[in-house]
Amino acid sequence: MPLSDVADPAGKELIGSFGRHPRIAKGPLMYPDFADPRSAVLLSPFIKYQTRGELLSGATTGMAGGRERSSRLPRPWSVYRANTFELSNEMIGLALAGNSQDPDEPVVEFSVACTELVTPALDRKPNCFVAVSCTTPPQAFWTKHAQTEVIEGTSNPIFLSSIAFFQDSNINQQTQLKLAVYDVKDRSQGTMYMLGSALFPVKELLLDKDHRLQLELRSAENERVGNITVAAWQMEEKRDQRMSVAPLPDTINGRTVLPVDESLTESMGVRIKYASLCKDTLLRSVFGGTMSRMYRFPTTDGNHLRVLEQMAESVLSLNIPRQYVKLLLEEDAARVCELEELGELSPCWENLRRQIVSQYQSIILAYQETLSDLNDYRGPSFKASNLKAERKLEFMPTNLHIQRMRVQDELGFDHTYDVITFGAPAAHCQGFKNSGLRKLVHKFEEAKKHIYEEECSALSSSQSIVYVPEDIVQAKEIIGHINTLKAQVSYYTERLSRAAKDRSASGLEWTLESLTDKTRQLVMVCDRKLLASAIQALDTARPEYIASKASPSADSEHVVLRNDQDTLLAKWSGRNSRSSLHADWHEEEWEKVWLNVEKSLECIIQRVDKLLQKERRPVSDSADSTQTDLQGGASKKGNRKPRAFWINPGIIPEEPSSPSSSPPSTPSSSSLPALSSACPPSPEHETYGSPCSEEAYPGEWSEALYPLLTTLTECVAMMSDKAKKSMVFLLMQDNAPTIDMHLSLQYRRDVVFCQTLTALICGFIIKLRNCLRDDGFLRQLYTIGLLAQFESLLSTYGEELAMLEDMSIGVMDLRNVTFKVTQATSSSAPDMLPIITGNRNGFNVRIPLPGTMFDALPREIQNGMLLRVQPVHFNVGINEQQTLAEKFGDTSLQENINLESLSRLNSYYEQFKEVLPEDCLPRSRSQTCLPELLRFLGQNVHARKNKNVDILWQAAEICRRLNGVRFTSCKSAKDRTAMSVTLEQCLILQHEHGMAPQVFTQALDCMRSIGTREGVIQKNLSGLLPVRDFRLDPSLLYSLPLLALSPNLLVVWIFLSVAYFLAKLRCS
Repeated sequence: MPLSDVADPAGKELIGSFGRHPRIAKGPLMYPDFADPRSAVLLSPFIKYQTRGELLSGATTGMAGGRERSSRLPRPWSVYRANTFELSNEMIGLALAGNSQDPDEPVVEFSVACTELVTPALDRKPNCFVAVSCTTPPQAFWTKHAQTEVIEGTSNPIFLSSIAFFQDSNINQQTQLKLAVYDVKDRSQGTMYMLGSALFPVKELLLDKDHRLQLELRSAENERVGNITVAAWQMEEKRDQRMSVAPLPDTINGRTVLPVDESLTESMGVRIKYASLCKDTLLRSVFGGTMSRMYRFPTTDGNHLRVLEQMAESVLSLNIPRQYVKLLLEEDAARVCELEELGELSPCWENLRRQIVSQYQSIILAYQETLSDLNDYRGPSFKASNLKAERKLEFMPTNLHIQRMRVQDELGFDHTYDVITFGAPAAHCQGFKNSGLRKLVHKFEEAKKHIYEEECSALSSSQSIVYVPEDIVQAKEIIGHINTLKAQVSYYTERLSRAAKDRSASGLEWTLESLTDKTRQLVMVCDRKLLASAIQALDTARPEYIASKASPSADSEHVVLRNDQDTLLAKWSGRNSRSSLHADWHEEEWEKVWLNVEKSLECIIQRVDKLLQKERRPVSDSADSTQTDLQGGASKKGNRKPRAFWINPGIIPEEPSSPSSSPPSTPSSSSLPALSSACPPSPEHETYGSPCSEEAYPGEWSEALYPLLTTLTECVAMMSDKAKKSMVFLLMQDNAPTIDMHLSLQYRRDVVFCQTLTALICGFIIKLRNCLRDDGFLRQLYTIGLLAQFESLLSTYGEELAMLEDMSIGVMDLRNVTFKVTQATSSSAPDMLPIITGNRNGFNVRIPLPGTMFDALPREIQNGMLLRVQPVHFNVGINEQQTLAEKFGDTSLQENINLESLSRLNSYYEQFKEVLPEDCLPRSRSQTCLPELLRFLGQNVHARKNKNVDILWQAAEICRRLNGVRFTSCKSAKDRTAMSVTLEQCLILQHEHGMAPQVFTQALDCMRSIGTREGVIQKNLSGLLPVRDFRLDPSLLYSLPLLALSPNLLVVWIFLSVAYFLAKLRCS
């Protein structure tokens, strides 16, 4: 019979302190006989029964020593005696309805223990576990509900995992429970048989005075094979908690309070309310498919910890890639439009543009197909490991889940620990033959550097335009600034026009101040030498320029078009005086363009000042004073040397620019606007001087400002378009030699970054929700940003080395991500999902919160402050491939990644110390302070020690102590991730909550065998039985060289291997 539910989800070898999947040793501390009073103090909820006889009979007598020890210990918080009256049906129904204050509180929870188990083979003790099934009439079949961990080598096992029924279990008083005890013969092969079973109704357990049942186990032949004791963790403390919660007022400070989110309310000094993954308004819109497991672990002081382990998947696994790919599609389509808008180019440049556009169109087609596939996808909201290389789903993270451990101590306070687990972000679909992103980025930068050096050497002796790499970065920044500032200038121009129409003096002043600031910022961006040279280069690529240089009059001057390595460089040679004159003219003409914007802005400022002055003066003096001001203003403008130019498309200017100011044959002269040397005519010239102007009419301000605002808008549009086109042309020249490599690298980087970004957003949401009432964390969040610590368990050997390169780049790219918290328009799930905006230069994620949650945020976050992210990444390979890498390979990549992250982590802590107090950080029972932890981490990072897992543990503890978000990854987020997460949980229970060290190994085995991580493997096997991966034992790999020496041994080895795999497949 296959072992369907006890298979080890983390059955691989983890070298070092991770160890092999533990086999529980026998002994009185681990599997006590209840005749030993020492053991009962350490384990299980049956603390008041000291002997095996008392456990079976429920008698009150027992060993005196055991009774004295039990009486001195504090009474466990969950063990109570029932009231003397019997529970009525209504009371039982209320108990089974659950706790509205805590949705994750189980309605029924009990622990089990077996005694005197008998096996057919008397020479061995059973390795047993208990499977629990239930049925509720009129249902006629049994449904598997839960099971305990496997305890080996004892006839009297006490199980640490408890059986819990939650609110969604839909049980009632008539529900029948079946407890089946199985004996696992061979855990590695998964063979087992049922020893016996027992039945009881839920009502019987609840009506019992002590909420304890002692049942006989009967085999299939109706023979007694042992006893099983069921002890319920009573619901009496739930009733006490309900009574202790004071009713909330309907209004606070005259404001109606609606019960939108009960998880925000706090009990009266009992505990801070807990955000449920299943019921919380925000979290249930993001996470789903929650699995839960309950445990009861003893502590060193004789009490018990109630541990709720949960795991959920996220709808963001699909939602974020859809948004992200759509943004990439829009960005690349805009890039193609920018290239098309360059205008007419000479044939050689036109061919180059066509080639680049063709490359972009191929990428756009790939993004369109991906977006269509994502929109058509109707599967689960997570990507299984066998779909890692699926082209349609390559932007989705693999096995993205949230792993949560909720610990409730003796005083009833909750402590929540969350870890985001997902497969290492990597471009599996594109393969790893050419290494990962880290090396590819280095190769790309080297290729660009080589091309730049060749261009410099080839053009060093001629008049030419050569751009350094810094110019390329600056050009991208200029395009981004122009797009942003142009939109802002347009927005404030519209606001100013609206304020003038409404005759709002305060609105006019405030909007003019903002418009002035944004316009001058735009002028500063455009007033750069790089723009003048880029405009000059674009003009040289025009057909009319080429034609003018090819004319007979230019006999001593010609254009050289270099077409080496798929690139073109326009340059001119000949008389230096003519070239210098041409360049000077370009700079002069470009200066006129952005000066137009400044002068137009000055006209608006002067006109607004006069309107406001007229508004503030008495009505009796308005006509005379206004006429005087107009005359004085006109005389001052006539005496000013810098003259304001303005665009008037409908009127031919009276004073056109002199022909001598520009070369007659320049191609750009036709594109310059008509310029006039005075402020444009305004209705004020007629209105203010008339006798009837003392009474202002409604449209006076709007009519006075409309022509000036139109002029400013057209000047800004002309300047922005000309500057943007020149920068696009510059980038086209830069991308041309390596466009194929650039787009291929960019696509791979997009895939990796999307997977990493999705995990980050999940972590940000869960952290923000948990710490919504933590003022220290919120202050830290908007002051120095969120610490995101990524832990990976990838080896530096084979394909995983390339995966590690991909992941390291993806994590570092998160520095370009910012978050902004907004108020959700409604509490429906679609309106609570995050929204991504931006482009590859920087993405912003808007997190909508319900109104009650948003009101709890500090004013800085409510006002839209951008919240930064500080990512760090630590990797330690722990599998058998890492052993090969450390002996025969190279681990320098892992060392470099850890050193870089250590530096960033130290920098983050230094920023924290400079601006924030220590009380912003969470409390810890650890005696080691943060500086000491950082020092220990630095020592381990610099030490060349194989599989130094201390790096992971110390980095994780530092992250928790600094209010950070934890992420754990391996290749598929299954085996190694499960072992790391469960080990971390047990270490937290021992160090922070005082779990008894004697049960550490058993607790670890319990979480690994039946914990929520088992669900990941089950889902990855498409609902099949959660068996261990069919992989070669690592010891077999080490013997391959020896087998190769002997053909006979090799044949035997192959035959045995085939038989091994067939046996595995048969068990599955």
